[in-house]
Amino acid sequence: MGRFIQTEESTGTIRRAALSADAPLFMPDAPLHLMGGRHRQTGRVTFPYPGDQFDPVALPTRGTVWSYTIQRFRPKTPPYAGPETFEPWALAYVELPGAVIIEARLVGVDLDAIRIGMAVELTRVALDPAAQDPFWLPAFRPATVTEREAAQ
Repeated sequence: MGRFIQTEESTGTIRRAALSADAPLFMPDAPLHLMGGRHRQTGRVTFPYPGDQFDPVALPTRGTVWSYTIQRFRPKTPPYAGPETFEPWALAYVELPGAVIIEARLVGVDLDAIRIGMAVELTRVALDPAAQDPFWLPAFRPATVTEREAAQ
């Protein structure tokens, strides 16, 4: 399936965490938040939530596009488990302030309108929209401006 990126700011290293159906991606309660983990000894935040030695933490729901690419062809199966029909999608590294940089799809935006630094907010997308019980993936869409932000 997909992969998510986590960084360690103190060392500048990048580590990758495999996405699996067993790893919780979203916090169990509403509103929609990604479930990260905060290491009990170091305070380092990771995504997805790794379990042992980490406490669950709700990650910020807004961030900025750090980098992106357009997936223009259907990935090989396995590991891709999406529908046979394929439509290109945007895949971005999204920086969640004070937390992590994660890899997720960008939705609700024209592929030519995506820009590095663009403000985005969390949503979710079904891996296979036609599936009866879909596997939900984190996704981001262009951020809406709140009344409070507009007043500033």
